[in-house]
Amino acid sequence: MSNLNVPYSHLSHSSSRSLASSILYDIVNVSPTALHIADRRELIQALLDDLSLLTKGSKDAASSRLTRDDAALALLALKSLGKIPVGSEVIASPNNLSTLVTLANTLKDNTAASNEALRCLANCLLLIDNARMTFVQKQVGGGEAAVEWLVKASAPERVFLVSRILFLCTVSLAASSYIRSLVETKPHGHSEPIVDVVAAKLDMLLYNIQSGDAFAKEAMIDLLKMVFNLLAHYPKICDDAIPTSQHTSDDQNKVLGDYWSERLDGLLPPLLKLFNTLPPSAPAPLLPPITHVIHSLITIPVTPSLRPIWFSGQSKTEPPSRSSKSSSPTGTPGPSTSSSPKDSKPGAFDRALSRLSAGRRSLSRSSSPQPPPVYDNLQHGYDLLDAVLSHYLPGDIDPDEASVRERCRKEADSSLDDIVSPLVLLVTKLCSSDETSKKRLRRWILPDDLDRTSPLEGRADLLGRCLRLLGCVHHPRLKDAAGEMLYAVCDSDASTLASYVGYGNVAGFLFNKGIMSAPPRTATSAAAPATTTSGVPIDPITGTAQKEHEPLDMTDEEKEREAEKLFVLFDRLERNGALPPNQNPIRKAIQEGKLG
Repeated sequence: MSNLNVPYSHLSHSSSRSLASSILYDIVNVSPTALHIADRRELIQALLDDLSLLTKGSKDAASSRLTRDDAALALLALKSLGKIPVGSEVIASPNNLSTLVTLANTLKDNTAASNEALRCLANCLLLIDNARMTFVQKQVGGGEAAVEWLVKASAPERVFLVSRILFLCTVSLAASSYIRSLVETKPHGHSEPIVDVVAAKLDMLLYNIQSGDAFAKEAMIDLLKMVFNLLAHYPKICDDAIPTSQHTSDDQNKVLGDYWSERLDGLLPPLLKLFNTLPPSAPAPLLPPITHVIHSLITIPVTPSLRPIWFSGQSKTEPPSRSSKSSSPTGTPGPSTSSSPKDSKPGAFDRALSRLSAGRRSLSRSSSPQPPPVYDNLQHGYDLLDAVLSHYLPGDIDPDEASVRERCRKEADSSLDDIVSPLVLLVTKLCSSDETSKKRLRRWILPDDLDRTSPLEGRADLLGRCLRLLGCVHHPRLKDAAGEMLYAVCDSDASTLASYVGYGNVAGFLFNKGIMSAPPRTATSAAAPATTTSGVPIDPITGTAQKEHEPLDMTDEEKEREAEKLFVLFDRLERNGALPPNQNPIRKAIQEGKLG
């Protein structure tokens, strides 16, 4: 035995508690390399055996080396020993997992000890994949216990620990049976399904974050991770899945977004509330937990039952343009498209909406019913996207500059692709799913009074940054996402897009969509401007106002020298194969007799 195992083995229930604490603190502070694997395993099992005795009758508890007063410190020692996989492998056995579940329940009056038991479980489930399936088995009872812990949790730290456990248990589709029971079965003794429980906890954590409570942000992040797992996996395995697109996969190859279940409808209202009301993050505008909210929102489709809440804040009247940050849509809030649920029976969506409308009414002097919150999700998404791109791409900076990548790594420990692409996808989904939203976004990005006197790609606004992203190399996903957003705003019509911003700015994007040359103006692109508001023709290649060509102040000799340079240049391009002979303008001019 090591020098730690021997002192612990000499402890008894009647030993001095100060001695027991000293020995346990030595275990907590032991270096990961100070114990041999066998000694570590033996010490972990000894701690678990003694802790298990504390959950039984007084006679069994008396035979333990520990007392209930030692439980919190003993569990801390257990967590320290289990921080490496060889230690957590011992904890991962069914009996030991069951012991920790029991400890978390029986020591509920000792918050520190109960939370340490949850930390031991969370650490084990993180390090040992197989332990996740063992934990939710009936033999251990961890799956049902975790739901009960979440229902009863009121402190952010407790919600954080339970959410981490539930996240790890639902991270893989291999846990499909547990995911199904989680969504479809109401917690024991409760009338609300887990979706409603999660909605209530998210609302509670929002208040905690706004109040600056410890662990509130961490708790929300892990709870949102669990929410994403449910959104990603449950529609693939449920029996009442609804196809959400024309290109759905077969049952064996379902992918994220192919199907939806109305059992998850109740998650949309709390997610949109978080999207619109979470406090701004620092030092960057997009950091967790708002990034996790966006990841979850892009998985939720615009179904008939969800359309009213997606577009509840859509303005009925619009200003003529949104060419400055100060302009914003005003008018009477109301859904852009009227749509009613399939029946009038309150479901998960209605319950969640009702909860949100109540908010934290108990904190208010008035108990009168409040109307449901109305959020202009498109405007908030646009404003957030504008702020994020302004932050990472200030002025007219090239997105491929090394300083952009360095800033992303420093502030968010991520890439611009990972940070911004989901938000662009969310904005694109909103404008693609609703005609009014599409027109609003087009007015904001491409107003009628757009200044076309200078290159559009050089503008220090959202349009200019998106156009510069279309030509970048280091952010391929964001490049595609920005192109798809502009394409959707322009009625998903290549001619309309080219007419608005100039074919030269979108040639690469259109080429990747199989459009090899500049598309001609068509009836569908009639809405795109051919002239500026002052009547100046728009250059179809650059998208800027055409300028009158001033006569060249050159002598005949200077003109001949420039012509010779052009002749040599085009001849060289032709010889190198970069220019087909039939497209050489000099050769064509000679053949047509325009040049001698």
